[in-house]
Amino acid sequence: MTQPPSQQPPQGSPQPATPGQPPQGQPPAQPPQMPAVPPTPPPAQPGYGYPQAPAQAPGYGYPQQPGPYNQPGPYGQQPGPYGQQPGPYAQQPGPYGQQPQPGYGYPQQQYPGAPIPGGPGGTGGGNPFKGKPAVVIGAAVAAAIVVAGGVFLATSGGDDDKKPVAQESTDGKAPSGSPSVDEGDGNGAGRPGDDDLNVGRKPGEAKVLWLQKNDVDLPRNGADVYGPWVVGDTVVKGMYRAVSGYSVADGKRKWTLKLPADMCAAPSQTTTDGKIVIGVKNGTTDKADCADLQMIDLNTGKAGWKKSIKKNGIWDMMSDISLAISADTVTVGRTSNSNAYRVSDGKELFGKPAGNCQPFAFAGGPKLIAASSCRTDDVDNPQHQIQEIDPATGKPKWTYRPARGWEIDRVYSVSPLVISLTQREKKKWSILAIKENGTLRSQLVGDKGDKFAPDCGSAFAIFGKSLDGCVGVAADANTFYMATEPDSSGTARTNKVVAFNLNTGKPKWKAAAPAEQTVKPLRMEGGNVLLYVEAGYNKGGGIATLAPTGGTPQMLLRHPESTSQIESSFYNAKVVYAGGRSFIASGRVSASNDKEELETKTMMAFGK
Repeated sequence: MTQPPSQQPPQGSPQPATPGQPPQGQPPAQPPQMPAVPPTPPPAQPGYGYPQAPAQAPGYGYPQQPGPYNQPGPYGQQPGPYGQQPGPYAQQPGPYGQQPQPGYGYPQQQYPGAPIPGGPGGTGGGNPFKGKPAVVIGAAVAAAIVVAGGVFLATSGGDDDKKPVAQESTDGKAPSGSPSVDEGDGNGAGRPGDDDLNVGRKPGEAKVLWLQKNDVDLPRNGADVYGPWVVGDTVVKGMYRAVSGYSVADGKRKWTLKLPADMCAAPSQTTTDGKIVIGVKNGTTDKADCADLQMIDLNTGKAGWKKSIKKNGIWDMMSDISLAISADTVTVGRTSNSNAYRVSDGKELFGKPAGNCQPFAFAGGPKLIAASSCRTDDVDNPQHQIQEIDPATGKPKWTYRPARGWEIDRVYSVSPLVISLTQREKKKWSILAIKENGTLRSQLVGDKGDKFAPDCGSAFAIFGKSLDGCVGVAADANTFYMATEPDSSGTARTNKVVAFNLNTGKPKWKAAAPAEQTVKPLRMEGGNVLLYVEAGYNKGGGIATLAPTGGTPQMLLRHPESTSQIESSFYNAKVVYAGGRSFIASGRVSASNDKEELETKTMMAFGK
């Protein structure tokens, strides 16, 4: 059988990946190369994620000729979820085998690499994503926009408090250590009067509802922010040792739940009734693991059940975990182990399955998707598989296996299912669409020269890694939308959105961002693509929609030009749009000294 194309995946356009022969379905067309979140300079040779030309021989599972997919090969008839992976996990010396390397978020040992389902990739046909190699660093970081400090983020009490306590805010003076709301000039002074953030606002521009700055004394290296999540009239974020809810209208703190130790994990979404389960470290020392779960009702800030994650054997390491919620189930993924609990009462629903393939991460939402790594006799040639599983029982409904060597990297959409795969050694990237029955639907193939930039967060996670939560991508029943990497023309950077037909994998149309600005798909909204138009030089950002037929983005909420510098200053920002309001939050709070740390702007809200 032919080998998968040697194209680079991450930055730029997704390359045709030669899916190892999936158990079902035919190989898709070559996918566009995956854009690197932080674009890196192109290597001499096409970089990771860069669309390279396919190898001369059709890649494994490459659509150009009747390849392995059409043959009675192993993938073609892999019936069950746990296919026939040879070798045992056992060959790795130690719990993880080798030293983890900064691969796509998985330890490169036993369960690391995810085979990319075949896209066109072999040598032999022209790779659609040819162009300058761009290295994509799996952008997962930017995707999580978190509010760093909220109005009145009260954190009274010592760090050794053992029990979470919800505190109601008062109408009086803001408690010490709580973030403040800036209603003044945007510099954190909170000056009243006519010198406010809305002075200079032009007709048609949205109002700045409020601006927050951090007021929490953090450890030397700062802290990540989790969220924000909007539940009714409350926007919630978690950071360090507290989770707080703020009024969407004025940013004032409504409640704060103190945690006994650092918050260390959170799912990208809540249950439909506003409940969430977060990860909390089981101690306050450097040796503490992310091994405790805490359920919280984000409507009220009240703590629900709390328990330690059930450990599956001596080698079950929990230095990092990833959480996902689907229906009333929260899953806990980590290297070669997993558990699932009922969100409502904490009851364990299922744990580590039997067999050679073990889930390492999940994607939640309307469906529960599990990505697994299977035992092999060669750690440099991994075997991954993806399954839809029943949230209540953990039983797989179907199983799809990409070609050997391809690793499941991200889930861009759960319904319809669109996944990203990478091949670390050969620096290839591929995007596949999977049908409702688990067979291959198509492999996305981008046009020559297009480079894509989905934003998925940190690419340097070694163990725990979330599968979902990416921005810069969106999907409806038959179309997948992805933003291209911005061009490099100085302050006038711009980009476009490319729509792909999920049945054929080919581009349908391209829509340009507003002049001198860039756009990023957030999700679907009323049949249209919801976009964040990023603030540019002396240009406010905003929220826009794009019709499923393409065309020109239509602004829903245009942010003021006068606050564009503040809007573009948030670190690793994430944007949330709900109820006609937009929220921009910083993904991490950190500064060189305490004074700067307490002046860091953390969240900003706009509305009409």
